[in-house]
Amino acid sequence: MVNLVQNFRFSAWLGAAVLGSSLLASCAKDSITPNDPRPASPISSASKVAGQAVAGKYIVVLKDGSDALNDIAANEAEITEARYAERGEKVRGVAQGLLRQRGLRAEKVGRTYSQVLRGFAADLTAAEAADLAQDARVDYVEPDQVMTIEQTTTTTTTTTASTQTIPYGIKRVGTASGVGKTVWILDTGVELTHPDLTVDRTRSRTFYPLGADATSANDLNGHGTHVAGTIAAKNNTLGVVGVAAGATIVAVKVMDATGSSSSSVVIAGLDYVAATAKAGDVVNMSISGGTSLSLDAAVVRAANKGILFAVSAGNDAKSATLHSPSRVNHANVFTVTAMNNLDTWASFSCFGNPTVDYCMPGVAVNSTYKGGGYALMSGTSMAAPHMAGVLLLRGKAFTRSGTVKSDPDGTADAIAHL
Repeated sequence: MVNLVQNFRFSAWLGAAVLGSSLLASCAKDSITPNDPRPASPISSASKVAGQAVAGKYIVVLKDGSDALNDIAANEAEITEARYAERGEKVRGVAQGLLRQRGLRAEKVGRTYSQVLRGFAADLTAAEAADLAQDARVDYVEPDQVMTIEQTTTTTTTTTASTQTIPYGIKRVGTASGVGKTVWILDTGVELTHPDLTVDRTRSRTFYPLGADATSANDLNGHGTHVAGTIAAKNNTLGVVGVAAGATIVAVKVMDATGSSSSSVVIAGLDYVAATAKAGDVVNMSISGGTSLSLDAAVVRAANKGILFAVSAGNDAKSATLHSPSRVNHANVFTVTAMNNLDTWASFSCFGNPTVDYCMPGVAVNSTYKGGGYALMSGTSMAAPHMAGVLLLRGKAFTRSGTVKSDPDGTADAIAHL
């Protein structure tokens, strides 16, 4: 596991490394204008494989402390949306000036980041990216890459529910009122009108720029809604109940209706969360890609603000260190593996210590779904929100309740409990 806080600044070596790998691999009402990409498309129509470089798209990270950006404080305690917009435009001006000075067109600048990174996304050739990485104001440049949701199966069980049940995972880790607490879900969105969820539509945003996904944070896939229910479904007479029942959900749509996106879009969502969330709030990230220095650094910056993260470990039964953001090691970032209703390891789950922190229920989990319905889903995507609910209610002062059976790395992950 790389210590990202210490190592994400080695720009000369890193720029050559990530660009070399790239060469080998050959306005909606609820959007934030300064970070809205022009041109828009984050992923081509090519195969959407997690970790695959997005052709012609790069993330450029600027060095902290440059004269042009030294008035932008990434971890300011309170920031208005107007101030956030102002900062985004400040970064955009610097980015466009930088590109012009390198002989490139200013309109190549897409999204800008002012909170979790000082940087921007850009449409570049590999040669242009390599040249830009040599600029003294640039910390590093890396290819944008495909991100996907961490789900293995879906079974829609019903579209309505007249009585409430308690899913086995909720029974295992506990439930209590989460009213008054806030969870931010970076995912495919959340169904804004689901009767079993309390969604803050005012703060919810979409950062995916194409088609119907660009117009609203509403969930067109179902994955984000399922995650939301495990964390915060209401304790009423309907459907299911979440760990932190009735907590306020903020939908941050960074994935499209197919469950795909790119790291540049996810970082935009994180940038918004870091500018808006408060210390003690919880972020759930049931998404994954290959390794991304910029994405991991963005998570670290947000976590440094006191925001807590529940992150899915991954579903390819390999080391979690091969994926971002699951490989992040930070006191406020909890990477979560999956088990079944017998506390036995889920065969699909990634593993590996010290990256992994806890194991939670993630097989055949019943939760809320799009269309006002409910569904059974499996994956480390379903395990992470159990952890998110625990963090939301207890912060880091929760208990442990045994360990998972048959952990393949030989060190049994602990199971968190209220």
